[in-house]
Amino acid sequence: MDTYLQGLLWVVGAAVVTAAVAYLIRRVGETQGVVDNNEAAGQVFTIVGGLHAVLLAFVLISLFDGTTAAEDGSYREADGLVAATWAVDALPEPARTELRDLAARYAQLVADEEWPQMSTGDGEVTGDGWALLDRMRAVVQGAQAGEDFQVDQKGKALDELWDVYEARTERLNAAGGDGVTDVVWFALVLGSVMTVALALLFGGPQPLTHIVIVSVLAGILSLLLFATYQLQNPYAGGAKVDPTAFESVLARLR
Repeated sequence: MDTYLQGLLWVVGAAVVTAAVAYLIRRVGETQGVVDNNEAAGQVFTIVGGLHAVLLAFVLISLFDGTTAAEDGSYREADGLVAATWAVDALPEPARTELRDLAARYAQLVADEEWPQMSTGDGEVTGDGWALLDRMRAVVQGAQAGEDFQVDQKGKALDELWDVYEARTERLNAAGGDGVTDVVWFALVLGSVMTVALALLFGGPQPLTHIVIVSVLAGILSLLLFATYQLQNPYAGGAKVDPTAFESVLARLR
C-alpha cells in the first residue's frame, strides 16, 4: 500500500474514532459541570500535552538524524571504494584490475542483495560482503610499490578501505538497530491517548466545535506516530535510503 495512503488512513481513522467518542460523551455522558472543570482540565492538559510534545519531537528528530546519517554513510562507503581504486591505479598490474573488479562486485552485492535484506530490520545480512572487503585489502597489501609515490598511494588505498570498513559496520548496525524500543512506543501511544482523553474532558456550549477540535488533535498525533513508524528503519519505510551511491559506483567502475 502507498505510504501516503497509509498515513491518510491513520489520520482519518484516529479522527473518526475520536469524533465518535466525543459525540457519545456529549450525547450520553454527564455534561453538568463540565464547563466549570475546563480550567482544571486545561492546566493538566498543558502539562501532559507539553511533555508528550517534547517526547515526540525528540524521537522524530533522532530518527530523522539517523536517516540522514545513514544516507551520508552510504555515500562515504561508496566513495571510499572509488577512491581506493583510483589510488591503486598508480600500482602495477594485476593489483589495479583485481581491485577494480572486486570493488565492482562489492558494490553490486550491496545494491542487489544486502539492501533488500537490510529493509527487514533484523540485522541479518548474508553474502560475501566481508570476504570481498578482505580480498580487496589483501590485494592492496600484496601489490608491489617501488617508488615513493606508489608507496604513498598504496597507503592511501588502505586508508580508504578502512573507511569503507567503518562505514559498512555503521550501515549494518543501523539496519539491525532497535529503532524505537517497546518502552518508547508504549510512552508515545499511551501519551497520545492520555492527551486526547484530557481534551475530551473539556466542555462548551457548541458540541460540534469541540468534536472537531479533538478530532483534529487526534489526527495530528496519529500523523506524528505514523511518521515515527516510517522512520524506524532508515532502509525501509517511506523515508528509506536507496542504494543510489553504490549504483553510481558501478557506473564509474564499468
